[in-house]
Amino acid sequence: MRLIRQLRGALLGAALLSAALLGAAAPASAHDAAESTSPVSGAVVATPPETVSITFNKNPLAIGAQIAVTDAAGANWADGPVEIVDNVASERLRPGAPAGLFTVAWRVASSDGHPIEGSFTFTATAAATAAATAGATGSTAAAAVPTMGTAQPGITPSPEQPASSAEPFPWSIVIFVGTAIGILVVLGLMAKSRLKSDSGSDTKS
Repeated sequence: MRLIRQLRGALLGAALLSAALLGAAAPASAHDAAESTSPVSGAVVATPPETVSITFNKNPLAIGAQIAVTDAAGANWADGPVEIVDNVASERLRPGAPAGLFTVAWRVASSDGHPIEGSFTFTATAAATAAATAGATGSTAAAAVPTMGTAQPGITPSPEQPASSAEPFPWSIVIFVGTAIGILVVLGLMAKSRLKSDSGSDTKS
């Protein structure tokens, strides 16, 4: 009976340890995520915007941020480094971008240092000329880039799609669970060995 009580106590301790490890690992796996984009994913705009941006739920780190804006032919129209202000990462476009489908692929370091990435698309119905882009005012640029909750007059935007955000697989949880299972196996083997030893002693006496 004493051995059984010891075994139960050991198993209960291992279960509590596993729960604590999983509880500690869960917050670490919840990385930052993109909340919205400009233009909205799948939107149709009059001309290619001057800038594209991604808004996150937390402030990303200004370390190795990358945003590529490629047209249907694969040409990248991103101009200069990524600018991060608070929780918004933005990238300027070179003047003269053509009409058509554009793919915006982004990669930033989240507030906890882990890299996160994703992509979204938008379509421009007309090309942007260098002269028009250089002389565009802030209000005109804002009107040409519908953001979440707005629509360009005369244009029906495609159904909004959430920006994709790929996060690394939470290997820490797998490691913690494997460790807990290993502890349970070792305790079981020790209890079995102890039980055989006690049985042998009882037989000899």
